[in-house]
Amino acid sequence: MKSIILIAAPAAGKGTEAVILKEQYNMPHISTGDLLRAAVAKGDERGNMINELITNGKFVSDDIVLELLKEKILEPACENGYILDGFPRNIAQAEAYDKILEEIKRDIGIVIVLDIDKEIAKSRISGRYSCPKCGKVYNINTNLKPINEGLCDICNIELTRRADDNPDTYEERYNTYLEKTEPLISYYDKKGIVYHVDSGISSEETHKQVVKILGE
Repeated sequence: MKSIILIAAPAAGKGTEAVILKEQYNMPHISTGDLLRAAVAKGDERGNMINELITNGKFVSDDIVLELLKEKILEPACENGYILDGFPRNIAQAEAYDKILEEIKRDIGIVIVLDIDKEIAKSRISGRYSCPKCGKVYNINTNLKPINEGLCDICNIELTRRADDNPDTYEERYNTYLEKTEPLISYYDKKGIVYHVDSGISSEETHKQVVKILGE
C-alpha cells in the first residue's frame, strides 16, 4: 500500500476519511497533533520543551515537527505505508518532507484531495465532534452520529468539540487554507500523484471513491 497524503479544506471530512482508512487497511495514521502529544508524553527534555511551547500558546517549529515525523515514519509499522493527515500544510513543509523521503529512500506515495463546496463544509461544522483519545470524528447533523449520544463508539468516552468550529472562525480558517495549503495541490500535481474525490456527499460515498483510487 502506498503512503497517502490527505489534503482538504476545513470540515471537508479529512479526519473521518483518515480514521476509516486506518481501520480498513491497518495503516498508521499520522497527524502533527498526535506526534506532539506522543512527544510530550515521553517526559524527556524535548517533550518538556514542546509542552512548554504549547502551554504558552507558542508554535512548535517545523524543524521539531519534521524531526518527529522522520522518527515516526522510520518505525517498522510505517514501512509499508501510512496516512499523513494535516501535514504538510504549506510548500515549505512539503519541500522539507521531500528531502526527508529522499534521505531515507522512501516513495512519496499519492495525494488525495477531498473537494467540497465551501458552503457545504461550513454547514457541517456546527455539528462536528471528535474523540479526544482515538480521533474519530462524528457529526450530529449528518450520518456520522455516534451510537450513544455524546460518546465515542470506540472508546466510550465523552466527545469534544473544537473551539474554532463556528461560522465566524471558519472564514479565517478557510482563507488560511486557500493561502497556505491549497497551493500544495499544484505542487504535487506536477509530480503526477494527485487524485481528486468529491467529499461533499456522504462519508460512505467519499470512501468508495478513495478505495477505487487505491485499486481495491
